[in-house]
Amino acid sequence: MVRTFHPRFDELPAVVPVFPLSGVLLLPGGRLPLNIFEPRYLNLVEDALGAGREMAMAQPRQSDQDGDTEEATPPLFDVACLGRIVSFEETSDGRLLITLMGLNRFRVGEELALHRGYRRVRADYGPYREDMDESPAVAIDRDRLFGVLKPFAARHGLSFNWDIMREVDTRPLVTSLAMVCPFEPREKQALLEAGTPQERADLMMALLEMGAMDTTGGGGARQ
Repeated sequence: MVRTFHPRFDELPAVVPVFPLSGVLLLPGGRLPLNIFEPRYLNLVEDALGAGREMAMAQPRQSDQDGDTEEATPPLFDVACLGRIVSFEETSDGRLLITLMGLNRFRVGEELALHRGYRRVRADYGPYREDMDESPAVAIDRDRLFGVLKPFAARHGLSFNWDIMREVDTRPLVTSLAMVCPFEPREKQALLEAGTPQERADLMMALLEMGAMDTTGGGGARQ
């Protein structure tokens, strides 16, 4: 990944603001567009823009597409991903359109008191020190991948530029597909927690194969 403006591992923040969103996956090296409109998350982004541009994406353990609510703060999964805001745009109706680039996974530690309405946690990056390193190449059978991805995409209404995808390097291709494909929240979490990029690629292939064969809308590909 491009590191010119990114922090070094030893510069990663010990306390991070968290945007909890079920079914949304941020991976190291991946880019995630977000439409921010709730006041507490506008506060979060504004604060992040003034302090290193860093914020984390985490999934709440309950299935809630809008994340937590004002009345409840469901527990988070144990692993989340820190990202850096690499672009943002203000809209005339008071929203912020941002793009997060994934930096490093971390284990979610102590949760602190709410700050301006949003959640913050202590982050332990130790188990995922290699996320910011150059990793070995990921191997995947492209013919097999596209053989299952095409029926999966048709079944779930996804549109891909197949010519461009055949030219993309394998690791960023796996990262992008893992983030974009509508897997179940727990399957997204399993992809996040995969021990290595190769293990993530193998798991994603298995999920695509199940989703391509499913005829009920489930089978590893429901969101």
